[in-house]
Amino acid sequence: MNFAADPEFCSMIDRLREEIENDRGEVPAAFEELAGPLGAEELHRTLTAPGQPLWAREIAAFRLGLAGDARAFEALVLLLNHRDPERCVSAAHALTRLGDPRTARAAAALATNELRVAYALLPVRLLATLRAPESVPALVTVLGRRLAPADPHWRVGLACVEGLGALGDPGAREVLEAALPHPRFGGAAREALERLPS
Repeated sequence: MNFAADPEFCSMIDRLREEIENDRGEVPAAFEELAGPLGAEELHRTLTAPGQPLWAREIAAFRLGLAGDARAFEALVLLLNHRDPERCVSAAHALTRLGDPRTARAAAALATNELRVAYALLPVRLLATLRAPESVPALVTVLGRRLAPADPHWRVGLACVEGLGALGDPGAREVLEAALPHPRFGGAAREALERLPS
């Protein structure tokens, strides 16, 4: 696969290069190797070898995910719930391409974990993209918890509203109607309701 043609791969490599380069603009030789034409077995060794830096594991997991190698799944799920949103974006992209049947269940578990709600934005968006059986129940649950006007995680709630509108499942009607009076969700909830079948 030509990874260089994938915009998200290029964005990840640029981000990581800036993150790890030294004062002279140099990066470790291993970085260039991982960004180059390594095979799946070499990438998997990097992913599982002890003592590897996070950036190396991220590149290896991303590339394996895009190649459809299920060995990337666990590492990508961990990155999907990382405190760094850009890592979450890259992981979500790779998980979408990986097509592993466990992805929706893992994304739903991350999205509905109230202890990690500050990092739930990308799992929520991934659930909407996957259009899996787990998607609507998880988004309904998360949105219901975000309806308090003073809830600090309103971006997560807004992503739920938008995702439920995109999914167009009538099972979301009740929670979307409950979101109508919300100062941040009202407009999006109205639009989402218009997309549901009557």
